[in-house]
Amino acid sequence: MRYRELFHTGSLARLRQRLFERLRSCDLCPRACGIDRVKGDKGFCNTGRYAVVDGSYLHYEEEAELVGTGGSGTIFFSYCNLGCCYCQNYTLSHSGEGTVCSAQALADRMLALQAQGAENINLVTPTHVVAQIVEALLIAIPAGLHLPLVYNSGGYDDVSTLKLLKGIFDIYMPDIKYSDNAQALKFSRAPDYWEIVRPAVREMHDQVGALVCTHGRATTGVLIRHLVLPHDLAGSQEVFTFIKENLPVQTYVNIMDQYYPCFRARDHEELSRRLLPEEYRAAVRMAENAGLKGARITRSHDERN
Repeated sequence: MRYRELFHTGSLARLRQRLFERLRSCDLCPRACGIDRVKGDKGFCNTGRYAVVDGSYLHYEEEAELVGTGGSGTIFFSYCNLGCCYCQNYTLSHSGEGTVCSAQALADRMLALQAQGAENINLVTPTHVVAQIVEALLIAIPAGLHLPLVYNSGGYDDVSTLKLLKGIFDIYMPDIKYSDNAQALKFSRAPDYWEIVRPAVREMHDQVGALVCTHGRATTGVLIRHLVLPHDLAGSQEVFTFIKENLPVQTYVNIMDQYYPCFRARDHEELSRRLLPEEYRAAVRMAENAGLKGARITRSHDERN
């Protein structure tokens, strides 16, 4: 794993220092709240100096390429830099259910998952805690961590931060939630989502390329998730067109069908019902017509979206 090389050259320690300097007037995500998180101040993500973790366990309902035979070693971070009204994990992302986690405690979770036979360390909603993750890696790597690291995000990621992280993460798994900023603002409080997610995904691909699997297990590359919403509110056609025009047609795209009204979704009439089978089939046809050879039509069962 390249992150081990970065550790041994001292680059990882220097990166930790740089990320924490940015935490002092936080601009690590597109929100750029500008508050001093090292002092414990909290902005949009409600997270101060330390990460909050809800749980960590072997997850067998992720994509098959992540699960392998040992399961994906998933660590769920609490809070989020998005505000999705239909979040299925709202007790984590909105209410902050979880435990404040020191760097040592986070490293211990990574090492415990590895000892249990995990195929990878799957960091769910990492965008707002990248500094804390790097800090934990400085402890976990000399203790023997060697698994692929998965950056499992909502796609609302700052490109300058992603560039700093080059070589840390082996697998990027971003959502592309919307191609329409009006919907992103209304349902996820992200008025510039489409402008943010496109360069972010391109940067991820530039770093790790298309998905590579060895013996059916993902070792490096990009996996994209797209949750189909009722009434085509996600703008699926434009999402698939972007992928076709900017990434290889073999790019892994998981077209997910598991939307159901959760949390505050019923406050919006257009989100107050489940996805219809014909709406999902229409999205699959869009991907097929776009020539996306890496499109998957089986759902991931991920409950974070």
